[in-house]
Amino acid sequence: MGAAMRRIHVGNALSAFGLGFTVPYLYVYVAQVRGLGAMTAGLVLAVFAVAALIVLPFAGRAIVRRGPLPVLLAALVTAAVGAMSLGLSGSAATVLLSAAALGAGQAVMQPALATMIVDCSTAETRSRAFATQFFLQNLGLGVGGLIGGHLVDTTKAGSFTLLFALEAVMFLLLVVVMATVRMPRAPRIGGAPAQSAKGSWKELLGNRAMVQLCVLGFVLFFACYGQFESGLSAYGVEAAGISTSTLGTALAANTLVIVVAQFAVLRFVERRKRSRVIASVGLIWAVAWAAAAYAGLGNGSQAMATAAFISTYALFGLGESLLSPTLAPLVADLAPAGMAGQYNAAFALVKQLALAVGPAVGGPMGASLHGPYVATFLLFSLGITVLAVRLGRRLTEAQNHPAARSRVVTQGGTAAGQAPAHA
Repeated sequence: MGAAMRRIHVGNALSAFGLGFTVPYLYVYVAQVRGLGAMTAGLVLAVFAVAALIVLPFAGRAIVRRGPLPVLLAALVTAAVGAMSLGLSGSAATVLLSAAALGAGQAVMQPALATMIVDCSTAETRSRAFATQFFLQNLGLGVGGLIGGHLVDTTKAGSFTLLFALEAVMFLLLVVVMATVRMPRAPRIGGAPAQSAKGSWKELLGNRAMVQLCVLGFVLFFACYGQFESGLSAYGVEAAGISTSTLGTALAANTLVIVVAQFAVLRFVERRKRSRVIASVGLIWAVAWAAAAYAGLGNGSQAMATAAFISTYALFGLGESLLSPTLAPLVADLAPAGMAGQYNAAFALVKQLALAVGPAVGGPMGASLHGPYVATFLLFSLGITVLAVRLGRRLTEAQNHPAARSRVVTQGGTAAGQAPAHA
């Protein structure tokens, strides 16, 4: 791992650590501590999603034209201003404006950091680099949330101001760290098309493999991340009789599985085709939804229902650990040379759409339509497997199984059907 990559990973950990301070307590802060009510708190969460959807289409072009580092630094300063002003806001208008700034900054960080990882890695090291990123993000969020929980006091607005100030400091510290990064130029990816002069969204949509990956990504995020804190939690409480403390245990189990399994599964991922790894995630999540069905619809004891519900979150974590070294490197390998920023931004936009639609659909279903809810998302999980298999037919060997190509090149040959790669 080079010096640039080490700084990028430190940056990922710091940003996640800062977000962990405030994300779990945002609703309570707006609705109760500032006394602005549940409606304003809900609007704040919506503003985060809307701000991301607005800025991401422009972020990709900016990364391509200016490079990921200047865009990242601008996003960090914007997020720091948003976080600090959110901690000082007392009216609905200022809270919403601050949330928009914080949400926009956070959204742009994702594709900028992902593009920096692409530029500082090779096809052979990229999976491990993104696995490390995902591991550090979850660790940072967990540690930040744990520390934040011991600092907040719902009777003292100042304790929340302190949390937002710490978050802003983390972003500004990250500015200092990232300003020292010297970005190399990543080698050309075998099988990726040449960069076009325009690099327009129209040309991106003309890449059929990328379009299929975006559709697959939407289903992935909709069926998993879009349900964590909305439909699935509502289903657990209403159908399975799960307590709020057990919900916290289930989320902790999800994080624990990711932290423990991330590097354990990496060798499995690197030795297999990416499309098959994603297809296996669909099957794992189908089992997770079957466990959720038993928890809420079965006739077992409450202890069995609780165990089944916690295992649902744990199985989701296992699937996430398989996806983290697979999806982001695949996006990079599908991008023309120099266009990774725009492709990363497009995929981040798809993720934000899924995270916006997922709770809106899953929340009401999970609370009242228990049987149809788990059946629907079990079918979505099986759909992930079908879409992944179809995507695999559009990928070149270098894109779908870079480890195989690496072994051939190491032996002095070239991958079947591929021309030799040039730096």
